[in-house]
Amino acid sequence: MIIAKLRAAGCVFAEDEARLLIMSTDSAAELAIMVERRVAGLPLEVVIGWAEFCGLRVEVDPGVFVPRRRSELLVREGVAAGRTIGQSRSPVVVDLCCGSGAVGVAVAMALDGSRLFAVDLEAAAVRCARRNVETVGGQVLEGDLYDPLPASLLGHVDILVANAPYVPTAAIWLMPQEARVHEPKLALDGGTDGLSVLRRVIADAQSWLAPGGSLLVESSEQQAPELMEMVAAAGLMPRLSQLDNLDATVIIGTRADG
Repeated sequence: MIIAKLRAAGCVFAEDEARLLIMSTDSAAELAIMVERRVAGLPLEVVIGWAEFCGLRVEVDPGVFVPRRRSELLVREGVAAGRTIGQSRSPVVVDLCCGSGAVGVAVAMALDGSRLFAVDLEAAAVRCARRNVETVGGQVLEGDLYDPLPASLLGHVDILVANAPYVPTAAIWLMPQEARVHEPKLALDGGTDGLSVLRRVIADAQSWLAPGGSLLVESSEQQAPELMEMVAAAGLMPRLSQLDNLDATVIIGTRADG
C-alpha cells in the first residue's frame, strides 16, 4: 500500500523510499504521517531527517537545501587539493553557502587534523549545520559569504568550497517540485544568469586563500567557460573537473604557491 501511494505520487524509486520510511520509525501512526508528507511533495531526506552523502549520514531539516550526489565531485576535488598541502600544517577548510554542512564535513572528515569553518545566511541552515559540523569539531557562522569569517583567516584558507546557488532565476520553475517548493529560494536562485553569488565568491577568494590554496565551486556545464574566465581574472589558476555519471561540474582556482 505504501509503495502504491508513493508510485501514484510520482516517486520513481517507490520501493526504495518505502523501505527507508519503514526503517525510520517503529510507529504505524508516525509512518502514515511520513508517507503523507512524502506524497505531498516534501523531499524524502527532509521526511526521514537525513541524507546519505559521501558515505555519511547528514542531518537535514525542513527548509534546508538537500545535498545532491553531484556535489560529491566538489568533495572529491577538495580532498585532493587538501592532500597536496602535506603534513606541514593542519589544513583550513571553509565551506561557504554550507546549507546542511554536508560538503565541508565530508572534506574535513577526509583530511586529518583539518579545521572547518562553515557559513550560511539562512538561520535554519545554520542550526542544522551546527549539528553536523560538531562531529568534526568545526564552527558554523551565520552571515553573508566571507563577512562572518574571522579576520585571522585572511591568507590562511587552504580549501575554500562553495556550493553557491547557480540556477538562473527564470529556470527555477523547471526544477522538480520538491526543490522549488520545499527548499529555500535563497539556496537555489543565482540571479539572472545564475552567477550573481559566484561572482562575489570568486572576486574575494584570493585574499582569503593561503599560497597554494584552492577555491572550488560547483556550476552547470554551460556556465563553466565564463566561470573559468572569472577565476583567471581574479588571479587564480583555473582548472575544470567534470564527472558525467553525476552530471557534475566543478571549477577549481588555485592561488600561486609563494
